[in-house]
Amino acid sequence: MKTRIVISVSLIVVALAMANLLPIQAQKPQPAHAGPQLQTQPPILDAGARRNPLKIALLHWYLADTATSVTVGSQPYGVCFDGANIWTANFGDATVTKVRASDGQVLGTFNAGSGPFGVTFDGANIWVSDTNFHTVTKLRASDGKTLGTFTVGNAPEWMTFDGQAIWVSNGGDNTVTKLRAFDGANLGTFPVGNAPIAMAFDGSAVWSSNYGGNTVTKLRASDGAVLGTFGVGNNPLGIAFDGANMWVANRNSDTVTKLRASDGKVLGTFPTPPSAGPYGIAFDGTYVWVSGDSYTLVLRASDGAQVASYNLQTSGVAFDGAYVWMGETSFNALYKF
Repeated sequence: MKTRIVISVSLIVVALAMANLLPIQAQKPQPAHAGPQLQTQPPILDAGARRNPLKIALLHWYLADTATSVTVGSQPYGVCFDGANIWTANFGDATVTKVRASDGQVLGTFNAGSGPFGVTFDGANIWVSDTNFHTVTKLRASDGKTLGTFTVGNAPEWMTFDGQAIWVSNGGDNTVTKLRAFDGANLGTFPVGNAPIAMAFDGSAVWSSNYGGNTVTKLRASDGAVLGTFGVGNNPLGIAFDGANMWVANRNSDTVTKLRASDGKVLGTFPTPPSAGPYGIAFDGTYVWVSGDSYTLVLRASDGAQVASYNLQTSGVAFDGAYVWMGETSFNALYKF
């Protein structure tokens, strides 16, 4: 028995060593639709696999130029993960789609107001913002049943969950609304910068990206008090937390900004290709994924270096613990990287 254990462990060590030495042969993607092919720099070993053993278990310890596509509803702008499934907010046909993350199987499509834009998971339910009706709808994640619809500010867009409450960016009136996740009770509406569009939570504060003000605003989650407003690039849209810093996609300056979450100090501004139009953003434990109008980019979180690029138009972004998912609005698709 001891001999077998030693041999098994040795084989694992050898396999991992080979994975770090041998070049990776990546296949070109074959999307289900006739959309553009993906193009990347040479595949790069994913150091995040050392932090996330799940990536090794799934044989996903590298960045490769491969992707799987799943057809969802029309114009999937919002994307989120519920622990087992990916959800998309399909603005073009007023639905949300539930996709099993393990195999891409579509599990259901559910009506959601008139203009669903953002989706957020609260641990049990999915919240969908409706930019046309100025509401958010709460759906039970297990079966998509509508549990309630709640009025918020004007033109609600992307949201975040702070462990107790849903925070909604109201782009039409320069505010954010805090809803108690349990019952949707309105806990307050708070002023931020011009045209807030997306939100993120850093463990104690919520942040809004203010698309019309070229700023981000930090609010104390407990009471909505403004803790600071910080300049970034032109038309900041997607915003994500990496455990220590906030990352912001600046749509019309073709840059991504990294700010220290504790005090909002800018730690770096990183260029993207011209006309990339950075849109959504997500952190996978090692890399920052940036969707955009003409490119999808992967940046190293430690220093902002670009490690991969995909010639693909994408919108909302979510990480499922092993893979990154992005909406593709032109072809009504969801990509799994």
